Amino acid sequence: MLAKTKGIVFRSLKYSESSLIVDIYTEELGLQSYIISGVRSKKSTVNASLLQVMSLLDLVVYNKKGKDLNRTKEVKPALVYRSIPFDIVKSSIGLFMVELARKTIKEAESNKELFEFLFNSFSMLDELEIGVRNFHLFFTVRLTAYLGFEPAKRSTTDEHYFDLMSGGFTTTKPAHFAYMEEKLADLMDLLQKKSFNEICAMKLDRQLKHVFLDKMMLFYQFHIENMATINSPDVLREVLND
Repeated sequence: MLAKTKGIVFRSLKYSESSLIVDIYTEELGLQSYIISGVRSKKSTVNASLLQVMSLLDLVVYNKKGKDLNRTKEVKPALVYRSIPFDIVKSSIGLFMVELARKTIKEAESNKELFEFLFNSFSMLDELEIGVRNFHLFFTVRLTAYLGFEPAKRSTTDEHYFDLMSGGFTTTKPAHFAYMEEKLADLMDLLQKKSFNEICAMKLDRQLKHVFLDKMMLFYQFHIENMATINSPDVLREVLND
């Protein structure tokens, strides 16, 4: 059975001398793995550059339920990035976004709202001219809504702490270690309530952003069972320190 769908490349692994196994998050079928043969041969009809991580694709695929590895019939670009491949900050943020999505999304079923959010996020990152260095924070907070554990919003101004375990603001310091203090809690509040254009215009302290991202990774680990370690924040921190 053939299916037509858009997709986002999450991972691409070498398989034999000329083939690849590619994990693609698709709009119609959820997370799927495809073997693409002969992609590195001279006669290949699929350009290997199309299968790089975070590529946005239009696909026609063979879909056999219960099969772990399917094949593709057609692979075309849905959007060709204009700036991400040539901008170290954007590409580092994009790789972080892919890793976070790959390690939190496991379902082989359609979730069109989640797919649209991811697809639009990569498109927006490519188009951004200002506010790029705040984009990963916005993405990390807003992704939680599509994964099912969106933080509760601050209800009163005297809620100065954010509890990572309960996922809500509190007026008293939690008795455990997993919380955000006032400045971090304020940033969480802003990222929840402000539009991205407003977030773009904000000048945020670099060290505050690094600590906030570390806290958000802990938040994810509390709310996603057996979540693997996210490695890209270390690289991202180096890039954003330049």
